[in-house]
Amino acid sequence: MMRQLGVLPVMTGVLLVGGVEGVQAQSSLFLAYPPPNHETQAERIFLIGTAPPQGEVLINGEVVARSQDGHFAPSFPLQLGENQFTLRYGDEQQTITITRVKSQPQLNENGLAPDSLTPQRNIARLPEERICFRAMAAPNAEVSVTLGDSTLPLTPQPDSTLLPSNLAVLTAENDPTPLQSALDYQGCLQVSQPGNLGTATFNIVTGNERRAMEGGAVSILSPANLEVVEVTAASGVARTGPGTSYSRLTPLPQGSRATVTGREGDWLRLRYGAWIRENETRLLPGAAPVTSTIRSILARQQEGATEVVFPLEFPVPVSVQQRDRSFTLTLHNITAQTDTIWLDDDPLIRRLDWEQVTPETINYTFQLKSDQQWGYDLRYEGSSLILRLDHPPETQAGNLQGLRIVLDPGHGGEELGARGPNGYPEKSVNLAVSRLLQQELEQRGATVYLTRETDRELGLRERMDYIAEVNPDLAFSVHYNALPDDGDAMNTAGVGMFWYHPQAHDLAVFLHNYLVENLERPSYGVFWNNLALTRPHAAPTVLMELGFMINPREFEWITREEEQERLADALASGITEWVNRR
Repeated sequence: MMRQLGVLPVMTGVLLVGGVEGVQAQSSLFLAYPPPNHETQAERIFLIGTAPPQGEVLINGEVVARSQDGHFAPSFPLQLGENQFTLRYGDEQQTITITRVKSQPQLNENGLAPDSLTPQRNIARLPEERICFRAMAAPNAEVSVTLGDSTLPLTPQPDSTLLPSNLAVLTAENDPTPLQSALDYQGCLQVSQPGNLGTATFNIVTGNERRAMEGGAVSILSPANLEVVEVTAASGVARTGPGTSYSRLTPLPQGSRATVTGREGDWLRLRYGAWIRENETRLLPGAAPVTSTIRSILARQQEGATEVVFPLEFPVPVSVQQRDRSFTLTLHNITAQTDTIWLDDDPLIRRLDWEQVTPETINYTFQLKSDQQWGYDLRYEGSSLILRLDHPPETQAGNLQGLRIVLDPGHGGEELGARGPNGYPEKSVNLAVSRLLQQELEQRGATVYLTRETDRELGLRERMDYIAEVNPDLAFSVHYNALPDDGDAMNTAGVGMFWYHPQAHDLAVFLHNYLVENLERPSYGVFWNNLALTRPHAAPTVLMELGFMINPREFEWITREEEQERLADALASGITEWVNRR
């Protein structure tokens, strides 16, 4: 599911829906979402709930459309501030207050938007590197930054805009919006000498008033004394910038070493450009800046895979890029002295090409015999990098004999997931459909593993580690969907497929189209998405959103036992057809 939904706590009884335990309100009128005292930046909100199909449900005096079973999910516009909604069904009445807060930056008593100050955290950069400062402030202000004895004026930027969150694309409303409540003031400088420049003080002058706010401290690193760190996490999370809002890059295998060329808060910038959290590394006192050489390379056959060994002087950072019929491994901070590569005729690899693309970067491109890739892994053994490329599974035409599949029923335990109009939790239907799908896949010859077989809570890291441990041929995370507050719950329905690694793209598209055509279901779409359960790379991995819990009509389809059985059969047939086409 894309977003967890809260529920008003008015439920007492228990109901079996579609063979799965659900929730039934003791009163006839039941509101599943939004929860009490809900706050949102959205310009509208949907109200999801149910009442017996006889009679009418009114919200603020307006009769709302309902499904055959009496469920509703109308959307209403929101004014800034408090919005009150009164729901009536017969003699029953409920009132809920929803507060819409401003989405534009809010200025404090100093005339600055505090969250806009850059840098807010202590930073360190290299000599002559541009260091930029930023603040959002009132349109008529004079803004500057003081560092020690120097003051840098910040100038207002024309036509500044704000980007919505990534969730905005799920409702096709991801356009930038003009900055309205403030102006964006920016300025940059360069410093040649290492040292501590002091704390950045942001100054704002409006009229006769002068105010100040402190940001982060700024220092310049000495190129002769750069630190070296080693990745201690099992899979170091490398990102494009210093924070979790920045995109992920190829994870760094445990043991990778890199020179630190910048800091921001508790984030380290590594020499090849990626950022990593400091607590995923350890400092190597006295280590020289990491630069390795590589000579010969050896490929060896393992059961179901080819392993390629890259002997290095030091374990360096890596990147991976998958394309149709090729797999490129990039090694950073390295220089080639290669004369010989041993690679026999291989079930997967047609040829290995390599190129020193910069003085410190080498690309190794594996030309493959098939469009479809079946998973990979990277690890260090000492200073040798081991790349495992999985072979295509050996299957029999018309069935899944020999195929190993992991099914991951989403959520579980206290983590309910999305809820339908009557409070029915997503976690339960995820498990029910996964069990049915397991039966269908096993009847077709597959060996199936479930990340959970009972109603228990299971963390995302545990699910990902389970997939890596099993090392299956395919993996699927089973979910049902919801929307951000500004979505149209009444009219949004259908099958959505989410993928991350290119090896999963074709499978996601095929299954989406197969379900839409064979079950005559609506299409929600196919999405590239950085989700925990799309990121495993041991196998093509797809997160399936099989319908919308919050859509009243689709919810009735979701909870019918016979439709769950049809869905499981169609999924198993689609997977079988896709595998047999590879």
